[in-house]
Amino acid sequence: QVQLVESGGGSVQAGGSLRLSCAASGGTFSRYGMGWFRQPPGKGREFVAASYWSGRGTSYADSVKGRFTISRDNAKNTVYLQMNKLKPEDTAVYYCAAMVPGREQYDYWGQGTQVTVSS
Repeated sequence: QVQLVESGGGSVQAGGSLRLSCAASGGTFSRYGMGWFRQPPGKGREFVAASYWSGRGTSYADSVKGRFTISRDNAKNTVYLQMNKLKPEDTAVYYCAAMVPGREQYDYWGQGTQVTVSS
């Protein structure tokens, strides 16, 4: 069983920055694919960024490319999302998720952290 706990959300003005953290426990973190998703108010959940296991690279939604950076520290069992040049449309609840080896979907999710960007 994998447990995920996000932190680092908050309120910021447009153009500002925040860094989200997601601490994982249970299993072998370095072998997990890790993702960040978000759910804007009144909308469905959407993909933001992913970090594939064993250094197999990263991917981003077009809406955040060049502004957000996903990174991971396998020694700390933590994945980060550095968010720069924030826009009001980035306002959402942000979730991290884990994909364990052999699976094609994210099976484990954190509780979410609120990010609010004001204009």
